[in-house]
Amino acid sequence: MDAQVANHCSIKSAAKASSPQNAADSRAENTPKKKPRTRRGRRGKRRRGKKANEPPPFLPPEAEEGNIEYKLKLVNPTQYRFEHLATQLKWRLQEGRGEAVYQIGVEDNGLLVGLTEEDMKASLKTLRRMAEKVGADITLLREREVDCDRARRKIAEVLVRKVPDDQQFLDLRVAVLGNVDSGKSTLLGVLTQGELDNGRGRARLNLFRHLHEIQTGRTSSISFEILGFNSKGEVVNYSDSRTAEEICESSSKMITFIDLAGHYKYLKTTIFGLTSYCPDFAMLVVAANTGIAGTTREHLGLAMALKVPIFIVVSKVDLCGKSTVEKTVRQLERVLKLPGCNKVPMVVSNPDDAVTAAQQFAQSSSVTPIFTLSSVSGENLDLLKVFFNILPPLSNSKEQEELMQQLTEFQVDEIYSVPDVGTVVGGTLYSGVCREGDRLVVGPTDDGRFLRLKVCSIHRNRSGCRVLRAGQAATLALGNFDRSLLRKGMVMVSPKMNPTICWQFEAAIVLLFHAKTFRRGFQVTVHVGNVRQTATEELRTGERAVVCFRFLKHPEYLRHATSDPR
Repeated sequence: MDAQVANHCSIKSAAKASSPQNAADSRAENTPKKKPRTRRGRRGKRRRGKKANEPPPFLPPEAEEGNIEYKLKLVNPTQYRFEHLATQLKWRLQEGRGEAVYQIGVEDNGLLVGLTEEDMKASLKTLRRMAEKVGADITLLREREVDCDRARRKIAEVLVRKVPDDQQFLDLRVAVLGNVDSGKSTLLGVLTQGELDNGRGRARLNLFRHLHEIQTGRTSSISFEILGFNSKGEVVNYSDSRTAEEICESSSKMITFIDLAGHYKYLKTTIFGLTSYCPDFAMLVVAANTGIAGTTREHLGLAMALKVPIFIVVSKVDLCGKSTVEKTVRQLERVLKLPGCNKVPMVVSNPDDAVTAAQQFAQSSSVTPIFTLSSVSGENLDLLKVFFNILPPLSNSKEQEELMQQLTEFQVDEIYSVPDVGTVVGGTLYSGVCREGDRLVVGPTDDGRFLRLKVCSIHRNRSGCRVLRAGQAATLALGNFDRSLLRKGMVMVSPKMNPTICWQFEAAIVLLFHAKTFRRGFQVTVHVGNVRQTATEELRTGERAVVCFRFLKHPEYLRHATSDPR
């Protein structure tokens, strides 16, 4: 790290305890008053005088691992120093899987020192040169001022992102939850199409897969939509008549939305989407005019039970007044603070809040950002885009490398028959690497066997791809393989794995609610990853137990909890 500055600087919001005025105030507080109301009023004025959004005087000390780097200044480095800085940037990008955040004007210990205007311009120029050398772009997220003894200084937060290379963009999966008619599909249509809704659901039409969905306006199946960001942080979507392939080629970061059903009768479909597609995050959409209603609580509970980090979007703020929106937000805050949730709500009202929310959300599972927006007027829609642009992945490069070193394991979530292509399966690669031409085994069949097959081609986000890495979702073409031999819940694994089948297993469960007592032999539907099958068990409401389940129809492939890469 660069040399330290001689005179220390302090944040504007720091208390000025050494000033004569503050000393007088302190003496006044310790002296008995005849009118305590006046004393409270003075303290209230002092509290109101501080700004709530100012940065703390310190950041956490810089970590050796991770994608966050502190730099006091980057002014006119020597060639040797520049090469070292570029190598350091490359390491941070690798740690963040293509993204890094630089804090300029901050010492290694987290002290916010700040730079003058001239030094800040020179430091940003050097950082831009470093990024160009490693094939990346920089985006200035925000600048904050600090007060010094002699001059006003600034600290800058900069996002560095790799330019897309051979489709190896950062891919985050976001499950979209919420009650029926809360505006989930409309919001996704506005984000991915780039056009506001007309107030009657026009933006959602491109997301529906079936005629009855268009007629009723209700999602009953699982659909996928993509939203891209290029290396400069700009939105890449269908607004410029781009195809999905062009979006993938232009994007350094991809958000894949998993649009799930909101109606109660499609709850099993929603559960399957949460357990099978393994989303990184969940977005709970709540209509401002109805508040918490219908399946909202069930969806919130499902996401928390599966330990999926969740943030909330309050939609349709254009349909109601400000007081109604605030009432809905307060209702959400009360629910999130309940003992069963133990969340810390964070209402996002400006771009600076969106940056802070994205960083804290990924670092702490208890933080729950809340957005209030409209898909018709576009109010606060940009704040959600800023949030998605900065949102970092949950896993680092080391964990990703460990998964890639394991044997290939691909779960089968969808099965298709495509003309001139043959049988196609869709799903997620949990571990290893899958390439075109790889020979795998798929199973288990009804009689417990695994069948050999060949991967003919790979498509990821609707465009061709030669290599699939752990954690990525894709479709695999299997040529003339008989589709009738496949079903959802199967796995395609490396023959070296010697996979075993499972008829019976034990699981630690909690029965949240049921009208009856579960007795021995009681039949339930079990969701284990992409496996969904009827099994038998015995338990009462509110009880915790280790229960032995037995599949009724056919064996499945299961992993022990400690070895599950999810």
